Amino acid sequence: MLEKFDGYKRNTQDIDGVSMAYIDIGDGDPIVFLHGNPTSSYIWRNILPSFQTTHRCIAPDLVGMGDSAKLPDSGPDKYTYLDQRHYLFGLLNRLNLDDNVTLVLHDWGGALGLDWARNHADRIKGVAFMEPMLMPLTWEKLPASAIDAFKGFRAPGIGEDMCLKDNIFVEQVIPMAVLRNLDPKEMEAYRAPFKESGEDRRATLTWPRQIPINGESGNVAAALNKNCEWLKKNTVKKLFIRGEPGMMITGPVLEFCRSLPALTEVVVPGAHYMQEDSPEEIAQALTAWL
Repeated sequence: MLEKFDGYKRNTQDIDGVSMAYIDIGDGDPIVFLHGNPTSSYIWRNILPSFQTTHRCIAPDLVGMGDSAKLPDSGPDKYTYLDQRHYLFGLLNRLNLDDNVTLVLHDWGGALGLDWARNHADRIKGVAFMEPMLMPLTWEKLPASAIDAFKGFRAPGIGEDMCLKDNIFVEQVIPMAVLRNLDPKEMEAYRAPFKESGEDRRATLTWPRQIPINGESGNVAAALNKNCEWLKKNTVKKLFIRGEPGMMITGPVLEFCRSLPALTEVVVPGAHYMQEDSPEEIAQALTAWL
C-alpha cells in the first residue's frame, strides 16, 4: 500500500499470526527507525536515502498502522503499549540485527525503542530521538494548546468520535504539527492505513489513552520510568534532535534531555513531525553524529 507513495517495498513477518510490515534496505551496521502516532515508516522516506548505501536501514510499521495488519477482535482493550511492544519486539528479534544497532526514535517509537534498547543494551551503538514519549506527564507538562484535545481523547465517547469517526490525528494533528503545507499525495499516504472509520483507526485512539498523566500508574508508567533511569545511567552516545519551535519537549522534559550523559543536541526547524520539515537537516545531524 505505502510503496506506491514512497517507492519503498515493504517486507512482512508473521508475528503470532499478525503480519508486521517493514522496510529493510542496505547493508552494514543496522539503523532502526521507529515512528509514532499516527504515522508509519512513510515518515522516514526522505531520510532513508542518506543511509541506505552505508547501513542496513530498517523502518517497521507498528501493529495496526502503516502496512502492518490490524489486530483481530479490535476494541478499547487493543493496541495497548504492551500489544505494540509484543509485536514490535517480536519483529526486531526476528530480523537478526546483531550488534552495533543505532535507534532513531520519534514519538511513541521513542518509548518502545528505549524499552528495546535497555533490554538489549549490549547491542546498542547509539540512540537518537526527536519529540519522543519519554516520561509520565502532568497536565501542566503538556503544551497548553494540546490539553483540551488530550482530555477529549481520554473521554469515553468523545475520544471515539474524535479518532474513530473523524480521524483527527491524521486530518488535524499532523497538518497542525508540520510547519509546511503537506501536499495532497502526502496526506493521502497518511490517510491510507486509516481509510475505514471505526476500529481500523483504533490504534490512533489507544495511544493518547496510554499516556500516564497526573500520577497514573501501570505498565506504561513503569516502562517509561525504567527508560528514563536507563538513559540517565547509560553512557551510550545519544543524539537529541530538537525541533524549533518544537511541540512536546519543553520545560522539565527538555531539562531532562539536556541532562543526559554522552548527549549531543542539534536544533532543526520543525514542530512535532519534524521529519516532514527538515529531513535533510536530520540526515546531516545523524551522519555527523554516527
